[in-house]
Amino acid sequence: MTSPGIQRTGFFWHERCFWHDPGAIGVFSSPGEYLQPQPASESPESKRRLKNLLEVSGLIDALEVRKPPAADNEALARFHTPRYLEALEAGSQVGIGDGGDCAPFTAGSLAAAKQSAGLAIAAVDAVARGELRSAYALCRPPGHHAEADLGRGFCLLGNIPVAVMHARALGLVRRVAILDWDVHHGNGQQAAFYDDPDVFTVSVHQAGNYPLETGNFEERGEGEGRGANLNLPLPPGCGIGAYRYAMSELILPALEAFEPDLIVVACGYDACAKDPLGKMLLNSAAFGEMTRQVKAVAERCCDGRLVMVHEGGYSEGYVPFCGHAVIAELAGSAIVVPDPQNDEIAAWAYQDLQPHQKALMDEWHAYLHRDSDPEEPQ
Repeated sequence: MTSPGIQRTGFFWHERCFWHDPGAIGVFSSPGEYLQPQPASESPESKRRLKNLLEVSGLIDALEVRKPPAADNEALARFHTPRYLEALEAGSQVGIGDGGDCAPFTAGSLAAAKQSAGLAIAAVDAVARGELRSAYALCRPPGHHAEADLGRGFCLLGNIPVAVMHARALGLVRRVAILDWDVHHGNGQQAAFYDDPDVFTVSVHQAGNYPLETGNFEERGEGEGRGANLNLPLPPGCGIGAYRYAMSELILPALEAFEPDLIVVACGYDACAKDPLGKMLLNSAAFGEMTRQVKAVAERCCDGRLVMVHEGGYSEGYVPFCGHAVIAELAGSAIVVPDPQNDEIAAWAYQDLQPHQKALMDEWHAYLHRDSDPEEPQ
């Protein structure tokens, strides 16, 4: 149990993560003859600028900053196959490669990926042990698309599955809830725990964005894990009202009903209105509100144990405001930085919950709460 006196929020980061270079691919998955080279969308700038904003605002002084070691192969092998880890090592020696599906890398990328996984491991470990009440891991490369034998969607290693499996192997936690609000489906967590009844995976994402073949509501888990996976594929164009409804009617009740020992959030910011790879309409305040809501569930269910792991988000200018809002809420800090576009985004048309959005979510709600439904998460 976390000591009542432990109120600190940890901030886990390392410069090595910023040195990962996926190549000059822009918004695409690889170079091409008619693609003029440009920095990749998955660049270090959105993450580095977030850290810089924490420094400039003074919020970082309210956090316990830690720079843990990289993940070792033993930890990685709890999730990833030997074949895949060996392929990454071989590609790293050559100096260029692809994890399999839109996961390009160059020399030094594997070291950065191991460091990124190490941040997630250390953050989960510290909160599970009660050393910290909550934590934010500024991971890069991201991890929520990586599968056991395949890198996908800019992700080389599964940061969250690796961290959760590590904590469970040490007996630090048993039941873990993972909420993924990245604009893309959290297929990595789903695949990792699809038959596990003690890990509840939830993904709220833009329908049919990436990956194209996963993320449907009907994917509910299998075997003993049937009912412990929940996908909410929202239509493109969803904004503050739709996300607020999804949280209040579906996500928060499901998290609380699961009664986890720990909650981990795959904290992507590409559902923000300024993102080039998503078509949703959130502002920074919406991310802060969702953090406040999940934090309240964690306080009721698992003594406040909450870890946020940084995932996607490709607006170099706007991600820092979203991240700052999240971390301030996580730490219970009154330090606020003015977001120059927060109110403008909130005033855009179609920010209110739309009838087609409500009808879809009401249909999901009815399915999950039928008295005869044997698939409801326990």
